[in-house]
Amino acid sequence: MDNDWIRPPLLSAWYLTGPTASGKTEIGLELAAKLNAEIVSLDSMAVYRGMDIGTAKPTRLERERIPHHLVDIVDPTESFSVSQYVKEAHSTAAAIQSRGRIPLFVGGTPLYLKTLVRGMFLGPEADWEFRRQVEADVEEFGLESLRERVQQVDPILAHKLLAGDVRRMIRALEVAKLTGKPLSHWQSQFERMHRPEECNVYVLSWERSDLHRRVNARVHAMFDQGLVQEVESLLAKHQQLGRTASQAVGYREVIELLQGKKSLADTILEVQAHTRQFVRKQEIWFRSLPELKRIEMKNDFDVSTIVAQIR
Repeated sequence: MDNDWIRPPLLSAWYLTGPTASGKTEIGLELAAKLNAEIVSLDSMAVYRGMDIGTAKPTRLERERIPHHLVDIVDPTESFSVSQYVKEAHSTAAAIQSRGRIPLFVGGTPLYLKTLVRGMFLGPEADWEFRRQVEADVEEFGLESLRERVQQVDPILAHKLLAGDVRRMIRALEVAKLTGKPLSHWQSQFERMHRPEECNVYVLSWERSDLHRRVNARVHAMFDQGLVQEVESLLAKHQQLGRTASQAVGYREVIELLQGKKSLADTILEVQAHTRQFVRKQEIWFRSLPELKRIEMKNDFDVSTIVAQIR
């Protein structure tokens, strides 16, 4: 086995997570100061340059107060995979620890959190010739033939994949060919749980009604701060955003607004509704991770008290 294919659990770091609008940035800054830590973003959209308002990215002053990492590292026209993030996160954490400081991951992307706390199989590099051959076979023989090949090679994974997920089916065949073992075998450690006392992972937990009020207020604030103008500037610079960036909540709806598909008032309501839906998905993820220690939040929370509770 090539050790470069595996990133083990990163349990020496600290983690502060929570749904959108839960107060992570404010509490994270104070916690980092108390821990002598540097903050590593745990946000799949904060990696994109120029996407500031819609991602509630830390301000320049906040980044000057506490060093931040994995923010503004790719253009919004580019893709940035989970495996790329995991590689960058591990190397960044090692560099922080070499300076005698603690890496503190702050953000609300649950998949990123799970890959760091549980570990991840990155796999061998892509075999592009093999992929082209499989794609040609799909063109000639159809999607059903691809599903049958995956079923033969990796029946466990085949049962989990969506019927039209061609990219992951090809990757399953590729991994089996290059490693001699099915992808489901390699990914099994991704499901190995840790006890809460084995790691420092904290989630800010709110009553749903209170959190929804915070989400609605935050969305209004984003538009007041110039979200529409930010998207206009991004489109003027790049013509169009990449698939991931253009589908981010807040950006997708404003792009449709600029295309004349809806009014500003309807756009704001839609962003609020989509953000609330996203929050529910985040909370489902968090409930599935027993590693997390819950920090109960109230509307009148005091940052110093919350930080002391975490410490």
